[in-house]
Amino acid sequence: MLHKLRSRAEEEKGFTLIELLVVILIIGILAAIAIPSFLNQKGKANDAAAKSVVNTAATAAETLATQANGSYATVNTSSLNSIEPSINITSSATSTYLSAASGSNNGYSLTASDPVTGDTFTYQNTAGAVTRSCTGTGGGCVNSTW
Repeated sequence: MLHKLRSRAEEEKGFTLIELLVVILIIGILAAIAIPSFLNQKGKANDAAAKSVVNTAATAAETLATQANGSYATVNTSSLNSIEPSINITSSATSTYLSAASGSNNGYSLTASDPVTGDTFTYQNTAGAVTRSCTGTGGGCVNSTW
């Protein structure tokens, strides 16, 4: 019987402690590389949502101007929300919203804020000349432009 147990123990092979530690170390290194990359993607997604809000609001502003014979004087957050209800104008701690909108006879300015990343994206149209600027350090705001 003892001979049988010894032969069974010799046949069974497994990993040594060193081999297991090396595998765990490699998995740890790969996780250390991948996790920051995944976390940065969330910030980029939030910034993309803010840019989308601004672009949707710009389309709504052009619609308002069409209805007002080319004048942007009626552009504000409420009027843009009435044209396009999907534009969020309510301040929130977790979601992107259109934080400011103003217009004049020949242009308008729109600002979307993302409270998660702290970035703000501004879209200005002055007599047909469009400028885009941003403040913040998120993935979607590089060198203060987008």
